[in-house]
Amino acid sequence: MSKYGVKKRKRIQTKLMVYVMVCVIPLTLLLGFALFRMVDYYQKYDRLVRNITNANAYNMSFKESMDETMYRIITGSANWTDPEEKLMSDDPKALIRSAVEHFESLRENTSEANVEADLDQLIKLLGILDERVDDILKNVEEGGHYDENMELLDFNIRTLTSLIQEDIQVYIRDEAKNMEMLRREVAASLLTTTRILVILLVITVIAIIILSSKLSKSITEPITELVDMTEKFAGGDFSVEYHIESHDEMEVLANSFNSMVKEIETLINDIHKEQENARDAELRLLQEQINPHFLYNTLDAILWMTEAGENQDAIKMIQELSNFFRISLSKGKSEISVKSEMEHVRSYLEIQHYRYRDIMDYDISFDENILDCRIQKLTLQPIVENALYHGVKNKRGSGHIKVMGRAEGRDLIFTVEDDGIGMKEDELENLRSLISGDTKPPEEGGFGMANVEQRLEMHYGREYGMRVESEYMKGTTVTVKIPQINGASCAVRLQDR
Repeated sequence: MSKYGVKKRKRIQTKLMVYVMVCVIPLTLLLGFALFRMVDYYQKYDRLVRNITNANAYNMSFKESMDETMYRIITGSANWTDPEEKLMSDDPKALIRSAVEHFESLRENTSEANVEADLDQLIKLLGILDERVDDILKNVEEGGHYDENMELLDFNIRTLTSLIQEDIQVYIRDEAKNMEMLRREVAASLLTTTRILVILLVITVIAIIILSSKLSKSITEPITELVDMTEKFAGGDFSVEYHIESHDEMEVLANSFNSMVKEIETLINDIHKEQENARDAELRLLQEQINPHFLYNTLDAILWMTEAGENQDAIKMIQELSNFFRISLSKGKSEISVKSEMEHVRSYLEIQHYRYRDIMDYDISFDENILDCRIQKLTLQPIVENALYHGVKNKRGSGHIKVMGRAEGRDLIFTVEDDGIGMKEDELENLRSLISGDTKPPEEGGFGMANVEQRLEMHYGREYGMRVESEYMKGTTVTVKIPQINGASCAVRLQDR
C-alpha cells in the first residue's frame, strides 16, 4: 500500500478516536455506573419479590395441603401403609422437607435481622410439625388408633399449620417493609443519576454536532454510494459491484461488500439445493407413513383370525394396528416423544408377531428416564422392519429382535439387534455406502435406511445418525445416536441418573 493510503487511514482513525472519546467515553462511564446500580437494585428487588411470591404460595397452600393429606392418611383414603401405592402428593414428610429446604435457603440468603428471626421461627415450627406427623404415621402403620389420630390432627397438626401460616404472613410483611425501603433508595439514586445524565447529554450533543459536521463529509458520500448498491442487492441484483479507490477503510469495505455478495449468492444456491433435498426426504417420509403392503397383509391376517374364530386375537391386532397408524400420523407432527416412538415399534412388532409367531420373537427395553425426550418420528420402525425382512426372515429357524434405548451423557443411544442371517462384507459396505449418501437410494421399495439417516443428519447434524455392524450368519446391530432434545422433564430425569 502507498504512503498516501497509510496516512489516509491513520487520519480517519484519529478522527474517529477523537469522536469516540468526546462523545462515547463519558456516556459509557456514566451508563456503566448506572447499569451497575440498576443491576444491583434489580437483584435485590427480584430476590425480595421471589421470596414474597414463593412464601405467599406456601401461605395459600401449605396448611390446606398438609391438613388434607394427614386427614386422608388417617381415614385411609390415601394408602400410607403400602409403599407401592404412595404418591408424592400424599407424602406429608416430603411436603415438610420441601418447606424446610425452601425456608432454610431463604435464611442463608438474607441479612435482615427481622427476616432471620421470622425464618428461624418458621423452621422451628416445621421441625415440631414433622415430629407430630411422625407420631400419627406411626399410629397409622400400627393400626387401631383412629380416634387418637383424629385428636392429634385437630389439636397438633392443624394448630401447628395455623401457626406456620401466621408466621409466613409475618415474614411476608417484613419482606414487604424491606421492599419499600429499597424502593425509596432506588428513587433517590435514580433522581441523582438522571440529573448528571442530563448535563452530560447536553455537553455530548453539542460535541457531536460540531464533530459530525466535519467528519461526515469524508465518509458520507462513499457510504451513500454503498447504500445504493446495497438496495440493489437487497432487491435481488447479485451482479452489483462497488468500486472505489480511496485507499482507506472505505475501499476495504467495498471489497468486503463485493465478496459478501458473491458468497451470499453461493450460499443461496446451496440453500436451494438443501431445500430440494429436504422436500424429497419429507415427501418420501409421507409416502411411507402408510405402507399399503403392510396394511393389506395385516388386514388379511385379521380376516383369517376372524374366520378361524380367534376373535380376541383379531381384536388385539386391530388395536395394535390402530395405535401403529395413530402414532405414524401424529397429527402431522414430525417430532414425537421417545415413549411414543417405543410404542410405535412395539405395535409394529406385535402385529408382525401375530403373523410370524413361529419364526420371530422380540424384546423392547428403554430406560425410563428418556421416555419424555423428543425424537424424529419413524426413526426406529424402519430399522426394525429391515431387521425383520432382511435378517430374521432370511434365517432358517426362529429369530429374535431386541430394541433398546438409553442415555449416554447428553446423547440418546438406540440399538436394534437381530440374530438373523446378517450380511457379508460386500453387502455391509454397500449398505453403509447407501446410508452415507455415496450411493443413490432406490426410487422404489421400503422406507429405507438411507432415508432415516438423511432425516437424522438434516435435523440433528452430521455428528449424529446411525452405525451398522453385521456378521454373516450371526446377525446385525444398528445403533442410532441423537442429541437429548427438550423436555424439562427429560433434562431433569437425565440429571437425576
